Amino acid sequence: MISPKFLAALCLVAMATARPEEKYTDKYDNINLDEILENKRLLQAYVNCVLDKGKCSPEGKELREHLQDAIETGCVKCTETQEKGASKVIEFLIKNELDVWHELTAKFDPEGKWRKKYEDRARANGIEIPE
Repeated sequence: MISPKFLAALCLVAMATARPEEKYTDKYDNINLDEILENKRLLQAYVNCVLDKGKCSPEGKELREHLQDAIETGCVKCTETQEKGASKVIEFLIKNELDVWHELTAKFDPEGKWRKKYEDRARANGIEIPE
């Protein structure tokens, strides 16, 4: 039989070694996504950054560094603000910049493994996606 003291000690060791879920930095969480999405030149600069086709701002570098991981994990390390922002950007691109969406998915999801999930979410939110 396990003694209560041993069990308590084991729990304390487990709590001491367990780390809370690692999150991406929230340093850029207050970036104005609407300003970027409404400005074609600014949006294209971010797209070029993440596609390694142009210079990157500090927030663009941060995005590029974590984008693949965020896509593949369903944004589990994202803050709540980042998760909402990701959905907003994805839906905007699908609805208004389909060519950009295809370019990004070709680089970050060439097998289409994750694209379907994100497009299905967009459809569920009323966004029509041309075939």
